[in-house]
Amino acid sequence: MAYDFKDIAAFKGVWVFCEQRDGKLMSTDFELISEGRKLADELGCELCGLLLGDNVEGIAKELGGYGADKVLVCESPLLAQYTTDAYAKVICDVVMDKKPEVFLIGATNIGRDLGPRLAARLHTGLTADATHLDIDTAKYVEFLKEASTIDLSKQKFDYEDRNLKMTRPAFGGHLMATIICPRFRPQMSTVRPGVMKKAPFDQAKADACVIEKPAFSLTADDIKTEVLSVEKAAKKLVDLIGADVIVSVGRGISKDVEKGIALAEELASVLGGVVGASRAVVDAGWISSDHQVGQTGKTVHPKIYVALGISGAIQHTAGMQDSECIIAVNKNETAPIFGVSDYGIVGDLFKVVPQLINEIKAAKAAQ
Repeated sequence: MAYDFKDIAAFKGVWVFCEQRDGKLMSTDFELISEGRKLADELGCELCGLLLGDNVEGIAKELGGYGADKVLVCESPLLAQYTTDAYAKVICDVVMDKKPEVFLIGATNIGRDLGPRLAARLHTGLTADATHLDIDTAKYVEFLKEASTIDLSKQKFDYEDRNLKMTRPAFGGHLMATIICPRFRPQMSTVRPGVMKKAPFDQAKADACVIEKPAFSLTADDIKTEVLSVEKAAKKLVDLIGADVIVSVGRGISKDVEKGIALAEELASVLGGVVGASRAVVDAGWISSDHQVGQTGKTVHPKIYVALGISGAIQHTAGMQDSECIIAVNKNETAPIFGVSDYGIVGDLFKVVPQLINEIKAAKAAQ
C-alpha cells in the first residue's frame, strides 16, 4: 500500500523514538514509553519503541520493562553517530512502511533537530515541546478543570474524538495551547524531558518484549555531513529533574539578590538538594537558565520543593505542582503559591530561612 498521509484509517499504533548515546538509553525514553503505554491502552493498540544505532539490540528489551510491546531496531555503522540525514531517512522509511498513528520524540537537542525534519518529509504536523498528552476526551476535560480557568460549562466536547490532544506553553509561557492534527498522520509531538512520569520497571514485561528489525536502506551517499569526532565539553549544570529536594528563589530576593541566593544555597545544602529559580529571576540575570523551573523551564517532581519569595503564577506552578511536599515562604499572605503548598510560612524570607537552616542543623546534630 502506498504511503498516504491523509488516509487516517491506515495508521495504527503508538511509537516512541528512543534516543541512545554511546549505547546507553536516555531517561527521556523511559518517560515517553511510560506515557505512550497509557495512550496505546486508550487507543487499544500496540506500543512500539524505535531504536537506531550500531550494535544496540542488546539494550532494546529494557524498553519493554516500561511498557513497550515491541522495539523496532535499526542498526548500521552509519547510525553509530547521530546525523540528521541518516536518522531522518531511516525513520521516514520505516514510518512510511508501517504507518504509526502517534509518534512521540523527546524534546532533547537531538529530538528538536530531528522532529521538524521528519514532520516535513512525512507531510504531517508537529507539536513542539508538549507538556501534556491526552487521547480520551473525558480525561482531557479533567485536565482542563485543574490546569485552566476556562468556563467548561460553555464548551462543547466531542467525547468520541480519538485525536491526540497535545498541550504546550504558548506566548512565552503565559498561556497553554492544546493542538490537534485531525487531517494527517502520524500525529507527532516532541515532549519536554522530565514532564512525564516514569512507570516502575517490570522485568517480566522486558523479557516478553518483541524485538523486530525492519528493512531499510542507507548508504554513505544519503549522508551529506560527516562526524569527524564528538567533543564533550565539561560544564557544571544543576540537575533539577533528578533532584529529591529543590529550593527555588523568586522575585522576593530582589532587595538583596546575592544574600537571597546564598540563603537558598545554604538551605539546599543542609537539605541535600539543589537551587532552582522562577523565570523572573533568570530573566533578570540573577541566576543561570539551567536553574529555571516552570512552563518555559524544567518540570520537576522532587520529594520536597521549597519556594522562597515566589508568587506562584501559573507559569511556575505548572512546573512544580506535582512535587510530593511543597513549602512556601512569602510575605504576601494572598500569594497564589499558598494555594498549591502543603505548608506555608507568611514572612520575610531573609528572616525565615536562617531560622529554618538553624532548626534543621540542630535537628541533625541531635540525631
